[in-house]
Amino acid sequence: MTSSNFTPKTVVVYHSGYGHTQRMAEAVAAGAGATLYALDAEGNLSDEGWAALDAADAIIFGSPTYMGGPSWQFKKFADASSKPWFSGKWQDKIFGGFTNSASLNGDKLNTLQYFVLLAGQHGGLWVSLGIKPSNVKASRRDDANRMGSYIGPMAQSDADAAPSEMSAGDLETARAYGQRVAMTAQRFGPAA
Repeated sequence: MTSSNFTPKTVVVYHSGYGHTQRMAEAVAAGAGATLYALDAEGNLSDEGWAALDAADAIIFGSPTYMGGPSWQFKKFADASSKPWFSGKWQDKIFGGFTNSASLNGDKLNTLQYFVLLAGQHGGLWVSLGIKPSNVKASRRDDANRMGSYIGPMAQSDADAAPSEMSAGDLETARAYGQRVAMTAQRFGPAA
C-alpha cells in the first residue's frame, strides 16, 4: 500500500464532437483532480499532451460513441499511441474510460470495450465503475449509473439537447468515477 501523501498524476484525454463528452470529461477530471487534454477536430494531441500521458500515473480515455464505437478522431489518437506502446511508456499505468451518445444504448459498451483493449495493449490496469445501476421502478433520469454500466461511465444526451441539458446523474457518475480512478492510482503508487 502506498502512502496517502502520494497524489497521482491523472490525465483525461478525450474527443468531443458537440460538447457533451467535454462536459463528461470535465466531471471526470474534477473527481480525479486530473488535467484535461482534448483531441482537436483532426484527432491530434499536442506535444504537451503526449508528454503528460507519458508522465501520468493514470490515464482516462473519453469519446462519444459514433456508429457503434469511438469517434475517428479518438481512433487516430489510439493508432498514434503505438509510439509509447513500442517503448512501454504506459506499462502498469492505471486506466479508465467513459463515453456518451444520443441513444440509450447506441452501442456505448463497444466504445468502453475498445478503451479496455487499448489499455490492455499498453499493459495497463483497468478501473471498473464500482457503482451499482439505478434499475428499479423508482429510478430517475438524474440517478447515478442510470445506464447500468460496469466498465466505466456511460451518458445519454438527446441529439437535440445542449450540453448544459445533460443528466446530473450522468455527470455525477462521471465525477465519482474520476475519483475512483485517482484513488486506485494512489493505492498502486507511482507508475513504473
